[in-house]
Amino acid sequence: MRRAFALDGPLAAADPHYREREGQQQLALAVADALAHREALVAEAGTGTGKTFAYLVPLLLAGRRALVSTATKSLQDQLFLRDLPRLRESLQVPVTLALLKGRASYLCLHRMDQARQTVSLADRFVLRALARIEQWAQTTTGGDLAELEGLDERSPVIPLVTSTRDNCLGTDCPRYRECHVMKARRDAMAADLVVVNHHLFFADMALRDSGVAELLPTVDAAVFDEAHQLVDVGTQFLGRALGTAQLIDLARDLLGLGQQQARGQADWQALAAACDRAARELRIAAVGPLREVHAGVKLRWADRAGGAAFLQAIDDVGAACDAAVQALAEVDEGNAELARLRARAEHAVQMARHFAEPSTPDHVRWVDLSAQQARLIEAPLDIRELLTEQRNAAPRAWVFTSATLGDDESLRWFTTAAGLEDARKLRVGSPFDYPENARLFVPQRFPKPNDPGHAEAVGRLAGRCAAALRGRTFVLTTTLRAMQVIAQALRDELAWAGGDIEVLVQGQQPKRALMQRFMTNPASVLVGSQSFWEGIDVPGDALQCVLIDKLPFPPPNDPLVEARVKRIESEGGNAFGELFVADAAISLKQGAGRLIRSETDRGLLVVCDPRMATMNYGRRLRAALPPMKLATTEQEALDWLHHLAESHG
Repeated sequence: MRRAFALDGPLAAADPHYREREGQQQLALAVADALAHREALVAEAGTGTGKTFAYLVPLLLAGRRALVSTATKSLQDQLFLRDLPRLRESLQVPVTLALLKGRASYLCLHRMDQARQTVSLADRFVLRALARIEQWAQTTTGGDLAELEGLDERSPVIPLVTSTRDNCLGTDCPRYRECHVMKARRDAMAADLVVVNHHLFFADMALRDSGVAELLPTVDAAVFDEAHQLVDVGTQFLGRALGTAQLIDLARDLLGLGQQQARGQADWQALAAACDRAARELRIAAVGPLREVHAGVKLRWADRAGGAAFLQAIDDVGAACDAAVQALAEVDEGNAELARLRARAEHAVQMARHFAEPSTPDHVRWVDLSAQQARLIEAPLDIRELLTEQRNAAPRAWVFTSATLGDDESLRWFTTAAGLEDARKLRVGSPFDYPENARLFVPQRFPKPNDPGHAEAVGRLAGRCAAALRGRTFVLTTTLRAMQVIAQALRDELAWAGGDIEVLVQGQQPKRALMQRFMTNPASVLVGSQSFWEGIDVPGDALQCVLIDKLPFPPPNDPLVEARVKRIESEGGNAFGELFVADAAISLKQGAGRLIRSETDRGLLVVCDPRMATMNYGRRLRAALPPMKLATTEQEALDWLHHLAESHG
């Protein structure tokens, strides 16, 4: 291991810019130790440590069969297409690699064949995208839609040419032998090292639908990068849901398939109408007295479950779907599509019966409302039970790593929620010189976050910072609602200051396109919410100022947060310190992590929340950040930005 990372070793020989990093070697040795003893390791490694190579090198040298999970599909691609091949060649190890994603990432040949008949001729954009996919389908060997450059992941053509658990025909599919999903799973089962993502891992633990459940028992090691996202992803996928949109889809397919393949054998129109009506009545009961519904409204379960109309609507859904099950049972023998439809209806009946019963103390329920549908959701409060069960199933190494896993030596923020208190913990600091290269400014004479003028003041301050730096600025907001107000105030301030600085706002274009515009135009400011707080890498002087509008405390009225608060308090804990401040520290570290990405980067972090300077918990939050020098006044902060701007020439 030491030889691999030495200055005269194989990694240095393959990369002329290679540098020895003590923290990287420390992490790599800890991973190697966990592999050797089949133990659990939780490791926080600061930005710039080189943690990816620190866990991949021991995996490759150990020759153990391994599963590596990361946060997103783009990070998966980076590991599989860039990092792993480079390391395999440098270390000269004969390791076979595989990439495994969810169904929605792979072309379904059967559904592509069907799509040509279902797409309207008037929808020219979808037809054009479909033609591109059909042409690409002739040459692709893996069927991963990420191979298609320029295909927006939000494109309406993707659901038409990919399968879901509900509509996949399995071995009854006429294109089963050529199926890209099945090929990816076969490749994964045969490989020495498989790269997956957290969503796929937990979805498979819940549904047994992607191949991970078969893969996990065969590996000697499981490594989770970006592990700070595991708890949120896990609770999302380990829960249960009943949505009115899925019920309306079921009703539509019941009518279409029933009349097409079993005409006259049941009153399909009446059965479909009953399911559709029950779905719509459930949404009406869920909305209740609310006059207007915006996206992302979460209602406490108790706010609706006490009403007779809501409970009756759930019962009616179960009854309507059960009638469909009975009718389909009479006609689905030997018909794969009707059998799939029956399974969907049975699942809806099970969910309706489940939500009609009280929930257990370790789970929380809520009603998720949007303009289009209502979803009944139940989720576990954490992932302790699942990970404990998996760890006890067989002796293997478990490694969890991220730049942000807690703000104390025990990394309790992560280990408590994941049931990993018994794991070995390691914290490796960043090798970057933050005191020399970074400044932190917390304006004290500033509107408080709950003041009406706060968002506008943030935009005005961002405009002054961007003007001093001539662009190169991120503004990270904690809510979508504040984003537009901040963006407008920013434009107004820049217009007054003069200069030609472009303001980019989340939602104007896809995230990737916005980032491309920001990178190619230094005279720009990007205003973004949650999706820009992490996973964004802008090294060099393209980004030198990051403003955060307010401390990122979790919303106190969120049902999941409320349930966690109750549990902490019932156990005698302090919910504000253990949950709210701890969560804010993690999010703050993630947002601040956008600023300094290499040894030579320099910049300013501005937290536009005076509570960070005036409240007792502010000291804890400041301590969670890298050791930046404090700018005590706005003028001092602007002088630092002017100094940075001078280096641009």
